[in-house]
Amino acid sequence: MNIRVLFPLLVFTVFFSEMKAQDPQFTQFYANPLYLNPAFAGTARCPRICMNYRNQWPNLSGRYETYSVSGDLHVDAMAGGLGILVTTDDQAHGTLKTTNASLIYSYQAVINREFSLKFGLQATYMQKSLDVTALNFGDMIDARRGFVWNTQEAIPQPRKSGADFSAGILGYSKRYFFGFAAHHINQPDEGLLGTSKLPVKFTAHGGAIIPLEKGNESYLSPNILFQAQQNFKQLNLGLYYVKGPFVAGLWYRNSDAVIALVGVQNANFKAGYSYDVTVSKLAGNTAGAHEISVQIQFECKAKRKKYRTISCPSF
Repeated sequence: MNIRVLFPLLVFTVFFSEMKAQDPQFTQFYANPLYLNPAFAGTARCPRICMNYRNQWPNLSGRYETYSVSGDLHVDAMAGGLGILVTTDDQAHGTLKTTNASLIYSYQAVINREFSLKFGLQATYMQKSLDVTALNFGDMIDARRGFVWNTQEAIPQPRKSGADFSAGILGYSKRYFFGFAAHHINQPDEGLLGTSKLPVKFTAHGGAIIPLEKGNESYLSPNILFQAQQNFKQLNLGLYYVKGPFVAGLWYRNSDAVIALVGVQNANFKAGYSYDVTVSKLAGNTAGAHEISVQIQFECKAKRKKYRTISCPSF
């Protein structure tokens, strides 16, 4: 592997064992609801499958790719929702890979005719792996023959796994919604060379539905998302426009990116594409970020018990 790729990878993820990592992010966070907030489990009532793919900085040889698939549904007998979420974050073509598998339960509380709350709990099995055969060190280099010597550097362990716990709350009515989530509450150790605790990530999000026509065939939805993890802070401000099956969105993220989104949707299928235009000092070098989302909504038998679903953007 190209040493220009490995050098920053080693510096930031291996040698500085005290450095704290941040989670991968999805621009279309409402298209990956269980990843955003475990309280979203079961909010569609009927079974739902969400698939997401993000390719960040494709112009770099050691790009970041993140995959996610989730499924959830509401269960009357449990007074809430159940969900499964699996994510894989691939850095530098498999050199460093993180895989998480989660089980989620959410409980719904109907406060009054207009407003509901959901509380979510998430238990995750996490595994971080490193391809140590792809690592090159300075003391392995012979001036004439290249990488021929054995290194005397400390080699990190190839794999680390553990349990991770998260929780969230979601409030919503027909016209507005808000939520708060705390991920990595137990701060699991993911260090491959020494101890490295994963910091707690706090997420706050909210928005509203502003109808432009009767029946919500056309509406605007202003949204805000704020995330904080250790010293990392991020603020997203955006607006969705929905006209029948067509969706368009425009977002601004801190001083990092301007984001454009297009999507199509109907009662059973939703697909979206977004592109992050980098506006930071990295502009012109990264080629931004591409993201694709697909949601499949299954039908289920009608229930006598009334269930309030959340009205919020799907992307």
